[in-house]
Amino acid sequence: MKNPQRREWLRNSAALAGAAALAPALAQTSTSPASPAALPKPQPARPWQNWSGLQQCQPKSWLIPADEAALIQGLKATPSGPMRCVGAGHSFSPLVPTEGSLISLDRLTGILAIDRKAMTVRVRAGTRIGVLARALDEQGLALFNQPDIDVQTLAGALATGTHGTGQTLTALHGEVQALRLVTAEGQVLECDAQREPALFDAARVSLGALGVITEYSLRVRPRYLLKRRVWLEPTDSLLARAPELAAQHRHFELYVLPFTGYSAGISHSEVTGSEVHNSKSADEDVLRDLRRLRDWLGRWPELRRWTAAKLIAGTPEESAVDWSHKLLSTARPTRFNESEFHVPRAAGVACLKDILATLEKRKEVFFPIEFRFVRADNAWLSPFFERNSCSVACHALQGEAHDYLLTELGPVFRRHGGRPHWGKLHDLNRAELLARYPRLPDFERVRQSLDPQARLLNPHLQAMLKANHVG
Repeated sequence: MKNPQRREWLRNSAALAGAAALAPALAQTSTSPASPAALPKPQPARPWQNWSGLQQCQPKSWLIPADEAALIQGLKATPSGPMRCVGAGHSFSPLVPTEGSLISLDRLTGILAIDRKAMTVRVRAGTRIGVLARALDEQGLALFNQPDIDVQTLAGALATGTHGTGQTLTALHGEVQALRLVTAEGQVLECDAQREPALFDAARVSLGALGVITEYSLRVRPRYLLKRRVWLEPTDSLLARAPELAAQHRHFELYVLPFTGYSAGISHSEVTGSEVHNSKSADEDVLRDLRRLRDWLGRWPELRRWTAAKLIAGTPEESAVDWSHKLLSTARPTRFNESEFHVPRAAGVACLKDILATLEKRKEVFFPIEFRFVRADNAWLSPFFERNSCSVACHALQGEAHDYLLTELGPVFRRHGGRPHWGKLHDLNRAELLARYPRLPDFERVRQSLDPQARLLNPHLQAMLKANHVG
């Protein structure tokens, strides 16, 4: 939902106009270093928290190297104790927290080389997705797909299986052609599908458990224009048409608006030409109005639904044309906590309906439910491993209760064979993960060979992965 017209269905409601606006977001904790010099030695301890503030830790030290050589030197200078890598902090699961050392790649950024014949780009792993997309655009190139938030580091996004939407398009790691990894002991390894294929299949979605990935080679394509269409439609009707719409468009996703009876459909199709027309995203305005509707009429769900339907009726369809990186990702100032699972494509709509029914038992819910399509790949810990999938993402406003994302929605996702997004909240144990990820034992063998002291694991990963001990 990305145009100011889209909020007309709530803007004109006098009853809602007096509701309180969203509270100011918490300031994001920065992981940027203060000094431009190379930092081969650990820096003094300072606290860390993720984007939503849910995950926090007080590491003993930070390592923020300016290049790979400084990283290797810093790893060798830290011969004991646990270590974890940290990116932009946009994961909600406890992948980062450690009492040991945090390693930030904030200064290992930028494009190293472009091979126009092979249509690949070599890029440092700390580069933010949005920065990379804009740099590629200046070279007449583009990523094949992008997630809906582009501030993550490339390393963090790939390590957790981050994805966009499009039933013929893989998650980001599906475009990785090669990578460079530094082990906990400072050994440098290069791998691709021909050289060290087992390491390559393990490292494309690594959870940061194999080593510090410093560089990636990604497949890219010429820059391209997309036409976006956005419309509101009764939820039952849109869900019935979702598989057909996903087949018709390069990208299709939908957002179910709880307690309204309506959903927003969003399609993107590739077009030719150079004329663009776009507008500022109104997502935050719509989200604010959905919260106002909840706050004003939350005690009377049927009245809330009736009022929303009356306000939504007649909302015009909208469209935009722009370069891919300007349409596929958007800013998300409102902070939240999130759980997302990926289910077999054939079960996608049924799972979404069950999730909606479960959420609407809670009167305080107002966040839209995001529903996307992703193509299968063969990375061992990919949530899409050998399975075309639909993803269902559910959100809770920062500062409000979010435990139901696990206790109430978790059983629904389990019934439908869901695999968790590694960066989102889940409580699957190792036995459950083994049943969903057939190559997990292979991943664990690679991890054990690269990090026998399990220094790159924290308590969260120790519970999920077989490990001997932490040094």
